Amino acid sequence: MSYRNKVAIIFTGGTISMKIDPRIHAAIPALTSEEIMAMVTNIEKFADIEIINFTNVPSPHITPDMMMDLSLLVNKTINRDDITGVVVTHGTDTLEETAYLLDLTVDSIKPVIIVGAMRNSSELGYDGSSNLSAAICTAISKNARSKGVLVVMNNEVNAASEVTKTNTLSLDTFKSPEFGPLGIVDNDEVIFYRDIVTKQHIDTQRLENKVALIKCAPGMESDIINFYIDNGYKGIVIEALGRGNIPPEMVQGIQRAINDNIPVVMVSRCPTGRVLDTYGYDGGGKHLRELGVIFGKNLPGQKARIKLMLILGMTKDLEIIKKIFED
Repeated sequence: MSYRNKVAIIFTGGTISMKIDPRIHAAIPALTSEEIMAMVTNIEKFADIEIINFTNVPSPHITPDMMMDLSLLVNKTINRDDITGVVVTHGTDTLEETAYLLDLTVDSIKPVIIVGAMRNSSELGYDGSSNLSAAICTAISKNARSKGVLVVMNNEVNAASEVTKTNTLSLDTFKSPEFGPLGIVDNDEVIFYRDIVTKQHIDTQRLENKVALIKCAPGMESDIINFYIDNGYKGIVIEALGRGNIPPEMVQGIQRAINDNIPVVMVSRCPTGRVLDTYGYDGGGKHLRELGVIFGKNLPGQKARIKLMLILGMTKDLEIIKKIFED
């Protein structure tokens, strides 16, 4: 008897499960997982499918706690002997955050694939079924093993650690601006052109919700930072200007946060490139490093926030946090 691939598909909602409600003339969650799978024709030739219903909500309704619960479910499922790989359907607005959280917390060589849709099932050219079939083909590929969590959309395969949503509308919205895709899905086959350089694992089953994300702009002051400190936030991520610099009036707030043992992680608001201590003026990168700001390399703010949430679920030690981010 030949071995059959078995893929568990965990449904969470999003546009892939939506259609237009004729009463309000807007898209809402409406399709069941069975209705979605009925549109993925001939998939039984490739794998046996197990449906797991996690939730059915738009992705802006997904919370970090729900992402953590999903991580526990994915870990439990992927470790079953009968499962070849796991596919998670997800709304695209927060897909990259969930994918990155899973990438940091799921410890398995088996493929875990995140997939969504940009068009709902009432629109011409609904992409949910084609994206889902490509995700399943990726999940059963031996070449997809040991590559961390992957995002498969529009027949492209991207690393969860690198991918971001770049456009509000386009079918090819998910891109890795710094490095490009890992590969493609062509004629139901996954072809990889490069590999993941580094892969981190954060061993935690809890996270800290009270982590702020602040985007810098000219003339900003410390008032918003002080607000977060006064309201019990445990971590702050700063999307700094350029190479890693901030308006000088923000320095006081950052210094206060670090003095209160609140980690401040800095990334750039630029879509590509890492932060570095290049500039020595007041509020420049070198000044911030001397204050104790942690450098988040080339992560975007939303992913640095997820990473800090997970680390704070494990430790409050600033030196350990710095090591995980900067090493």
